[in-house]
Amino acid sequence: MDSGRRHDAAAADPDAGIHVRRIYDAPAADDGARVLVDRLWPRGVSKERAHLDHWSKEVAPSTELRQWYAHLPERFEEFRSRYLTELQEPERAAELQHLRDLAGAGPLTLLTATKEVGLSEAAVIAGSLRGPRGG
Repeated sequence: MDSGRRHDAAAADPDAGIHVRRIYDAPAADDGARVLVDRLWPRGVSKERAHLDHWSKEVAPSTELRQWYAHLPERFEEFRSRYLTELQEPERAAELQHLRDLAGAGPLTLLTATKEVGLSEAAVIAGSLRGPRGG
């Protein structure tokens, strides 16, 4: 979760085109396709301000898992494990494949309202898209 180190290594990383950012931040020049991966629409963000290409609520964690996790850092590893299992369910797997296709076509930015993006479902999705070494 050392974002500084990740940015330093980005030039040599073929997966550097997959970004995880907050929906509340202004769009960046290197965003490419901007996809919201939260099930619920973020408070205070208009659709115009979001600059979204897609809202992938189907890939979001189940309500039960999201509520259990409650963004508690000490639960992240268990959340990650349970969520990776959920991502194998047909509807989520199909949406994950859509995101994989988008990432294959160019830069992809996964957006979340979560304050700590490194401990979010977007980070788990990004790891899954990057393959075994990132997931």
